[in-house]
Amino acid sequence: MEQTLQAILAAIASFFVVTLILCIILIFCNTESKHYRHRSHPSPSFFDSFDPSLPHVSMQELVAATQNFSKDLIIGDGSFGLVYKAHLRRSDTVVAVKKLSPDAFQGLREFQAEIETLAKIRHPNIVRILGYCATGQDRVLIYEFIEKGSLDQWLYDTSDNDDADVEFAPLTWHSRMGLVRGVAEGLAYMHHELAIPIIHRDIKASNVLLDSGFGAHIADFGLARRVEGPHSHVSTQVAGTMGYMPPEYVEGFAAATMAGDVYSFGVLVVEVVTGRRPSFPFPGEDGREVRLMEWAKAMAGKGRYVEMVDGCIAREDLEKGVVEEVVKIGLECAHHHIKNRPTMNQVVEQLNHILGVVGSSKFF
Repeated sequence: MEQTLQAILAAIASFFVVTLILCIILIFCNTESKHYRHRSHPSPSFFDSFDPSLPHVSMQELVAATQNFSKDLIIGDGSFGLVYKAHLRRSDTVVAVKKLSPDAFQGLREFQAEIETLAKIRHPNIVRILGYCATGQDRVLIYEFIEKGSLDQWLYDTSDNDDADVEFAPLTWHSRMGLVRGVAEGLAYMHHELAIPIIHRDIKASNVLLDSGFGAHIADFGLARRVEGPHSHVSTQVAGTMGYMPPEYVEGFAAATMAGDVYSFGVLVVEVVTGRRPSFPFPGEDGREVRLMEWAKAMAGKGRYVEMVDGCIAREDLEKGVVEEVVKIGLECAHHHIKNRPTMNQVVEQLNHILGVVGSSKFF
């Protein structure tokens, strides 16, 4: 009798243990499912935050437009995703399509950043977003197609596509100054003309696209953030690209600011003038390896501005005073101390004066 009772008690105990384990498993699975759904799908409030007129494009149409995201149609590698040249049949339009990383968190973060910052922006120097796709885990953004590719391809011919539609050639001084002014105007619009300013956080040559007339279009807003507070965005994650990042980001300063974009723009100006990469060291006059901004400051200190200019540029196209003033703007923007950097509105005003007045006989 005692053995029977013990067996019954053991069976009851086992039943309760198994039931408890099953309940724990069910609760865990339900929690994970909700967490996954929360991360994989933007909330209704998120979709309320951008222009409702922005078209949603089906994944079926995007698969057809990109030939199932063929590697032969890849035209770029944006932050967190590949960019494809695509043809949307219903509108008979050539577009650029960015398929974001399948990683749920990074893909959603970039998707939100680009939608929130680009959906309502209309500026000639900022790439336009034309539509999106959010189906399951897929996050795809559709942009206007900018014909001549990225600035870095023109500065260094970085294209690895032998069948490219564009034949790259050295940019003239006139073209370089036009695109420098275009990027400046785009940034000034983002910083000073929007109700809620936008910080790009990754200004660099590969994020500047050139159209058929060599007009500049700022692209890749995956790291961009809107400035809700007093001119800064607190972030625990370093953003940007080495060589273009301001010293305060590299040194661990946690707030992204408009001044950070100004610094990156200054580096870009010096890069465009010299045709040298800011992230690659090169031998200086004494044989010691130097980086672009260190070298540029040293050359400017000696008054050797014209010697800094890319050797691909015809010297008869140059005016010494204009070269000097443009380089000075670049170095001022890339000043080590935040408070010594100009605003982008001030930069645009300076460039308009230099290129539109001082350089009128040479450039226009």
